Amino acid sequence: MDRGIPTEETLEQMRGSTPPIRYLVGTPKGRLSKLEAALLTLPWQAVRDGIAVKLLPQAGELYVLARSASRVAKERAIRRKQLKRLWQRLRQLRGMRLTRDQLLLKLGAARQRWPAAWRLVQADPQPDGTLGFALNRAKLRQVRRREGRYLLRTNLTDGDPATLWELYMRLVQVEEAFKTLKGDLALRPIHHQLPLRIEAHIFVAFLAYALHATLRRQLRDLAPGLTSRAVLDKFQAIQMVDVHLPTTDGRELVLARYTQPEPDAALLLTQLRLQLPAQPPPRLYAQTGVADGRM
Repeated sequence: MDRGIPTEETLEQMRGSTPPIRYLVGTPKGRLSKLEAALLTLPWQAVRDGIAVKLLPQAGELYVLARSASRVAKERAIRRKQLKRLWQRLRQLRGMRLTRDQLLLKLGAARQRWPAAWRLVQADPQPDGTLGFALNRAKLRQVRRREGRYLLRTNLTDGDPATLWELYMRLVQVEEAFKTLKGDLALRPIHHQLPLRIEAHIFVAFLAYALHATLRRQLRDLAPGLTSRAVLDKFQAIQMVDVHLPTTDGRELVLARYTQPEPDAALLLTQLRLQLPAQPPPRLYAQTGVADGRM
């Protein structure tokens, strides 16, 4: 479970059930502050490339502090980018002639736009509209210590650290699945009212996700580095059209044709070992306009 779901009452019920429910959950950042002193004295243990953990047994549970090198780099890059832009904005505001109320409004907008960076800055608006600001270095050092780290809590006290980390990473896969269903596959909103139609809607979305996951698995072997979303965006350029050709005797010939893929899409098809089907055969209608409903 993600850290926003389990409460102390819920975990107590899980531990007291018969048989006890085993859990591995994320913890709020406030608990990391409480355990930080004890965790600092513990050594890091490598569980795989770029991943290290610290283990802290406590009251029948095991706390796992995980550190990911790739996540450190990602969070640090985001923080630096936000801090740079916020700093530029504060310098702009300091050079403007503003009333204090105007300044407060603009500071509020900056805070909303760069929230992570705002927590590292001390802004001091004056009654005359001038602005003083400084970097909170103590807060910055604390943030740097916690970049790329997350604290897990489990009653699997005899679990291998590498196994625990891999179990928790499944949550990322579940979240990505929900994101794909709600985003790319447009599972929501569901406008149906009848239960059978609602179930059919969800079933079709599930089939689409199964194809989405199959494509992702193929990409891992044949085109690593590409995502299913990126591939589908490329393939969207391939359109299916109907070409209507009237004949001299009043009939109409309809050619259903897909457009030729662009060079990058064709290269991707080759890389994935996919072939477009043969163009459909032409259809001949006795009366012009019958093919598309015109009379």
